[in-house]
Amino acid sequence: MKFINIGFGNIVNVGKIVSVVSPESAPIKRIVQMSKAASTLIDATFGRKCKAVIITDSDYIVLSALTTETIAARIEEAVHEE
Repeated sequence: MKFINIGFGNIVNVGKIVSVVSPESAPIKRIVQMSKAASTLIDATFGRKCKAVIITDSDYIVLSALTTETIAARIEEAVHEE
């Protein structure tokens, strides 16, 4: 099981990540709002601006203040360590 740091000491299981997307588009904003209503939203931004939305295979949505590129690089690094 591999984990990556998504900022401020928060970690996510790499094996559970389906997608890392930018929060700017309307469909992603709708997904975030629906997740918030369903209590499956995890806000790991610590009050900062959300720059990445992580979608997991268990229907949890995680918000991060790190950029999508930074998270993608950390995922690649974790995958290549195996």
